[in-house]
Amino acid sequence: MFSFFNPPAPKPLLPADKIDKRYRQMRLRVFLGAFIGYAAYYLVRKNLSLAAPGMIEAGLLDKASVGIAGSAISIAYAFSKFIMGSLSDRSDARKFLVIGLILSSLLMIGTGLFPYSHTNPGLNVTVVFLLMLAIGWLSGMGWPPCGRIMAHWFSQNERSFKMSVWNTSHTIGSGSLGLLVTLGVGIFLSCGWGDTWRAAFIFPSCIALLLALFCWWALRDTPQFVDYIFKNKILWLIALANAFVYLVRYGISDWAPVYLQEMDIMDASQSNLAFSLHNYAGVPGTLICGWISARFFKGRCAPANVLYMVLVLLGILLYWKAAAVAQLLAGSFGGDPTAVCRTIVYVALCVIGFCIYGPVALVSIQALNLVPKNAAGTAAGFVGLFGYLFGDALLAKIVIGSVAESSAGGWNATFWIFVIGTLLATLFCATTWRREKMAVSSGR
Repeated sequence: MFSFFNPPAPKPLLPADKIDKRYRQMRLRVFLGAFIGYAAYYLVRKNLSLAAPGMIEAGLLDKASVGIAGSAISIAYAFSKFIMGSLSDRSDARKFLVIGLILSSLLMIGTGLFPYSHTNPGLNVTVVFLLMLAIGWLSGMGWPPCGRIMAHWFSQNERSFKMSVWNTSHTIGSGSLGLLVTLGVGIFLSCGWGDTWRAAFIFPSCIALLLALFCWWALRDTPQFVDYIFKNKILWLIALANAFVYLVRYGISDWAPVYLQEMDIMDASQSNLAFSLHNYAGVPGTLICGWISARFFKGRCAPANVLYMVLVLLGILLYWKAAAVAQLLAGSFGGDPTAVCRTIVYVALCVIGFCIYGPVALVSIQALNLVPKNAAGTAAGFVGLFGYLFGDALLAKIVIGSVAESSAGGWNATFWIFVIGTLLATLFCATTWRREKMAVSSGR
């Protein structure tokens, strides 16, 4: 079975006068395949976040159980990204990515079709946890082959910006998820189907299956790793920074629909829009972050990461205190405080989205730049292990969900966690500044 994933045998060389033209064409085609393929993975990753308000309202889950169930995808993905990263370094990138996407989509559709119990919420959380665990494992087949492709098809000098462009794929995918869920809910309503929250699982997954066909056409594979990974001190610092970056990334994004609806700031369609805008704002933010890294810091990532994380902190504070700021503005300039608060939340989430996805991209690029090409997937998987296991699953899912549900904590306590996480992410990014500069200067 595993031989199926082996890289294809080399093909005969093209005539010399055709190589340059064909190479340029294939680079664009492969880039588009990796871009659309990874975006499609995010149509079948965060669906539970958008289905959660409806499932909570229906009495199928509560916030703590949503956090536990949601952590499964992150736990599995953390280990899978590391293990699959190692396997992807020796596998056909096209088969690896496409098969993982197809299986993830089918399982997510199954999550939406499952007959959940209205009298046994324990059964519900168990079922969702197991399904998310399987999907999380399959999701690990997305990033590593893309990292392998980018490392082999693009040089290190151009990789900082080109990978920043590619890395906007997941923000576009996440942003599109919110809009597709709203469209899917509309289709369910027009057809008279009940349980419209099921559309969050089913409709985006069907779109992902269609995109998998394009990726099969577009992608092609490429034209020593323990010493490179576990003994690389700067890679450990990058991994720690990634853990807290991911706490903020997923803690803000995944809980936004529940927080905004529970606090009566927005209704379901408005919170879905806020979710999408937050992710879409990451597209220009990531591009500019990559450009700053390439233009002003010779491809070094730490300086741009520190700058962006400081801006993330400002966005979190605005998001947290949106109601107080709205009261102040409405008192000074007039207007409905509720509407002003809603506008401030849109702005704050866009600021956070604009800034957080730059470090998300550059941390992974740092990992690729510090190891040989044949260890690219493994290095990215190692850094991702910290991000998804500790930052996402443990902190952003389980801790945030439990704190938000507890009477002693609540949403205010979760914002303190976001603030502390942002400060720690900034600190760890800063610790890589000098060492990354030395690594780049030495030509590593």
